[in-house]
Amino acid sequence: MKISKFSYPLLCVLLAACTGNEKSAPATEAFNTNGKKVLVYTTADSSNLRLTVTDTLEFKEKGQPFENEITVFVDPSKTFQTYFGIGAALTDASAETFYKLPKDKQQELMTAYFSTDKGIGYTVGRTNINSCDFSSDMYTYIKEGDKELSTFNIEHDRKYKIPFIKEAMAAAGGKINLFASPWSPPAFMKDNNDVLHGGKLKPEFAASWAMYYTKFIKEYEKSGIPVWGISIQNEPMATQRWESCLYTAEEERDFLKDHLGPTMEKEGLKDKKIIVWDHNRDLMYQRAQTYFSDPAVAKYIWGIGFHWYEDWSGGTPMYDNLRRVHEAFPDKNLFFTEGCAESFDSTRYNAWVLGEEYGRSMINDFNNGMVGFTDWNILLDEKGGPNHVGNFCFAPVHGDTRTGQITYTNSYYYIGHFSKFIKPGAKRIISSSSRSQLLTTAFKNEDGKLVVVVMNQSSIKTPYSLWINGKAASCMALPHSISTLIF
Repeated sequence: MKISKFSYPLLCVLLAACTGNEKSAPATEAFNTNGKKVLVYTTADSSNLRLTVTDTLEFKEKGQPFENEITVFVDPSKTFQTYFGIGAALTDASAETFYKLPKDKQQELMTAYFSTDKGIGYTVGRTNINSCDFSSDMYTYIKEGDKELSTFNIEHDRKYKIPFIKEAMAAAGGKINLFASPWSPPAFMKDNNDVLHGGKLKPEFAASWAMYYTKFIKEYEKSGIPVWGISIQNEPMATQRWESCLYTAEEERDFLKDHLGPTMEKEGLKDKKIIVWDHNRDLMYQRAQTYFSDPAVAKYIWGIGFHWYEDWSGGTPMYDNLRRVHEAFPDKNLFFTEGCAESFDSTRYNAWVLGEEYGRSMINDFNNGMVGFTDWNILLDEKGGPNHVGNFCFAPVHGDTRTGQITYTNSYYYIGHFSKFIKPGAKRIISSSSRSQLLTTAFKNEDGKLVVVVMNQSSIKTPYSLWINGKAASCMALPHSISTLIF
């Protein structure tokens, strides 16, 4: 239905302005689909479609949909969180694998991940402070026992990780938003005298450990790598056989309030973003309540990070916990900082569930307030490593260091259906499906284009209508597929 130039609401606004008795408000024009073509990109199981243009659609008049008509409703007038970006972790393991591949494959990988036109346009990166499980060895940046940090240096990272991050930055056009996370302080700073197996930071080393983050940031930036932010601790409630360290919510809060926050300010790093929690959705609300209810600590926090491994207990992903945090603390960002498919098995490279896990998580988390998504290792080898404790996992892309070949799993394409098309600064808008087998989310880019993602998690070919303001485009969701519609 064509919108009249002098619609009734607009006329009312004009009359009010003329009388001078009321303040006028600008009229909100409904999104206009006239003349718009919908470009459809699809990735589908049992096909060769991988981020492939599969259709160009037009909108036609369409009144009230019936219950037997499957419909995805989009309302661009309702806007929510601002999209930050999508990316992955640039770990020791990823860097080492990268430099064991032929030069042409290295270039292919960088283009595939970071190019906005030929790849999927990653804009975010994560890296590790000290070693993590996805390192070939255990290391810190100081000599054991050096409380004063006089021996601090990042020479270990200059072989693989620093050049790798620089190549990623160059491939992304000169910039990525990089944040860094520690898995453990040095052994002498912990009550178990071990970088592995959990343990806690000894109170007498809190000031030294806070300074450690600033040293890392400054040394990386001296090396030509800007650091956007940090998280305080990777998975602070998990005692792992690899690098780990435990904090209760109160301990993490107080470390930030009394040590890390003031130290970052004193060292001229107030502009760096600080992420708390950095663990699963399960305890997310209690952690958020503890941090954000204290103004003296909340002022330092950009957002709360989360992972997707809460199904370790046998349950299902707890997406609603994001919504609870977002409802209670809408001024704080919700940021996915890690997720991967565990239990690596090279015979499952083509398993469709790998991609669907990403699609399901990203759609639900965006709809519950998430601003950005960081995958775990951007690249791993043919064994799902290297990993110095044998915790081998999947990555979206695997490089075979024996043959020099690269394998793209379905995860790469599923992530790309978001990262390639949604641009930093976009606003999430309403996208609602009339059938549970179709999951959907949508964003409006700053250039005015709408991006609608629709995932068919069923084995049934599903026709549906994309409906906006009384007009609809006829679409088809292939079995076990994900599509991005742009217009």
